[in-house]
Amino acid sequence: MKEMKERRISWQEFEEVVRDILESHGFETRFRVVFRDEKGRGEIDVVAERFGVILAIDAKRYTERWYRKSAIRREAEKHVERCERYSRLEGREVVPVIVSFVDDEVVEHGGCIVVPFRAINDFLLNLEAYLVDFGFL
Repeated sequence: MKEMKERRISWQEFEEVVRDILESHGFETRFRVVFRDEKGRGEIDVVAERFGVILAIDAKRYTERWYRKSAIRREAEKHVERCERYSRLEGREVVPVIVSFVDDEVVEHGGCIVVPFRAINDFLLNLEAYLVDFGFL
């Protein structure tokens, strides 16, 4: 993470890193998934599936200068709505997750799990426990 911070990676690179981490944990991924429904176009950065669990990841590379807590809450609400739409199209439940580059100490908002990038490995290693804690299992 220090290397990424020093290099100031782009939001596109951050999405790619998140996808690569998911794949290293055995998830099958689809990248930058675009879908259309009656409400229009929607996009999910990474859709990852393992053992029948589908995570819909929105990767957010906010800077430390932003007032992020309110922004992350707004994004969580939009992401939950987008995931509900995607779930209807797929006919399967997806778990809305935001992976945030900076830790804002927001762990859940409106049905969306918020994972700081520094904790993504722990989240994925203990996914079942997190999903139980947040009411998805």
